Amino acid sequence: MAAAAVALCGVCAFLELYCTQPLLPLLAHLFHASKTGVGMTVSAATLGVAISAPIFGTVTERLARKRVIVISILGVSIPTLLAATSTSLAQLIFWRFLQGIMVPGIIAVVVTYIGEEWPPDRVALIMSFYVSGTALGGFIGRISAGILADYFSWRVSFIALGAASLVGAAAVAAWLPHGHRRSLPHPKTNPLPAFPYQVQEMFRSRRLVATFAVGFNVLFSLVGVFTWITFYLSAAPFFLSITALSSLFFVYLIGLIVTPGAGYLITRVGLRAGIGGAISCSIVGVLLTLVHSLPIVVLGLTMLSSGVFIAQTASQSHLRVAAPPGARVTAAGIYITCYYLGGTAAGVVPGAFWAFGKWPACVAFIVAMQLIALAIALIGWRTPIIRQSGERAPSAAL
Repeated sequence: MAAAAVALCGVCAFLELYCTQPLLPLLAHLFHASKTGVGMTVSAATLGVAISAPIFGTVTERLARKRVIVISILGVSIPTLLAATSTSLAQLIFWRFLQGIMVPGIIAVVVTYIGEEWPPDRVALIMSFYVSGTALGGFIGRISAGILADYFSWRVSFIALGAASLVGAAAVAAWLPHGHRRSLPHPKTNPLPAFPYQVQEMFRSRRLVATFAVGFNVLFSLVGVFTWITFYLSAAPFFLSITALSSLFFVYLIGLIVTPGAGYLITRVGLRAGIGGAISCSIVGVLLTLVHSLPIVVLGLTMLSSGVFIAQTASQSHLRVAAPPGARVTAAGIYITCYYLGGTAAGVVPGAFWAFGKWPACVAFIVAMQLIALAIALIGWRTPIIRQSGERAPSAAL
């Protein structure tokens, strides 16, 4: 039951985060808003995550992990239910932002909880349950929101997702073990003053800055395409319904199957080759969406999502290699912030290109961003051959 509870934490964390993506054309019509305006319903949630992610780790370090997780799930469900009462787009965006603020209380704490409560030889297995739960939650949230909005109303979508989170919080409270409380020694000095200097050192590292940039692009590409393509596919010549738009997210399931195998391949060919292949696959996928054939568009979305998932695997693996051993948690926090800032920008910035040239202009912009990220990774991820002292650098395959 403990492993199931961990997977359920992942489901609850991502159930609502991207649920408005298939609803964007409907929301634009109902609120008489611009496409960029309704895109803020996606960006507001990811911005909340980006802002609170670095804070949650520090604030909750000495609190009981399970309590923080359960309270955070409740903290996500309440704004979700209140979002159904929105009478304006601004109100909906506000509730979406509050949803995002609470998400790191789940995703940041669960990862720490797993590392503390399971023996080292089982951590990877339990972590895989959690990662699968996050993907499943994102998929269920998108497809159920679209179907419920199509057959009932968008308000019913938020009520259903909020109620599901409440049930999830109750299940996690019942199934997740309290865990063994680690009593941490009280430091003689306050470690917080060292934090800004640690961050400065991070941004002096070419390899880490390149990794943060790739992380930004990973979510930017995924959110940018799946947000703005809804407007493209809801118009001529496709005229897809809200239910059909939400069904597009089935391609995520293919990516989840492909990614583990690709992760094994990356260990063979190296991280630089892996990121090169992943971003190239994503670029081809985005370009295929320009073809006025729904099967080809679906193939393109499948290639995009698979490429993005593989790129995320490669960038997170490189983060562990590039970060100093004593600052890996800080590096991970910065990476998460950059990652979700990419998602925030993707919900808004492509709107300027849509106004200029609709979907083809968005595609051109997203492909350009991917090419920049590819160049940054190939240049920035190079392993130093010789250190200043003359000692050879680690032989990690990159």
